[in-house]
Amino acid sequence: MNIEVSTSPNKDDLEVISKGIQSFNQLHMPYHVVFESDIKFAAFAKDESGKVLGGIRATAFWNYCILELLWLSSETRGQGLGSKLMDAAENFAKKKGFQYIRTETLSFQAKAFYEKRGYNVFGELPNYPKGHTTYCLVKEL
Repeated sequence: MNIEVSTSPNKDDLEVISKGIQSFNQLHMPYHVVFESDIKFAAFAKDESGKVLGGIRATAFWNYCILELLWLSSETRGQGLGSKLMDAAENFAKKKGFQYIRTETLSFQAKAFYEKRGYNVFGELPNYPKGHTTYCLVKEL
């Protein structure tokens, strides 16, 4: 048996891994849940000319929405734009039937913002990245 590490894995090899975990999951979950498609979505804040001033990138599957990124341009911070984007993402996730939303934030980013919105810390990764802490947060929708 050979162990290989690749920075450019073969698509077919990746498919074998995906199919393998799906087969295993089928032993423990209903078929429709195992093969449920994920939904990728984004919410944008744009100025009158169409320039992106902030946004959210998310993926959702099973009963969770995963907020991958939230970014606001420096000139828009502190003006409620983050809350408007979060409202849009959370409302979209609710309408699609997702029950929870989770995210990660770094110690110098937006932990207090998420907590004010009802998110609870469920995990911490100290010194990730080095010198900082990553907080994992979740909220029931």
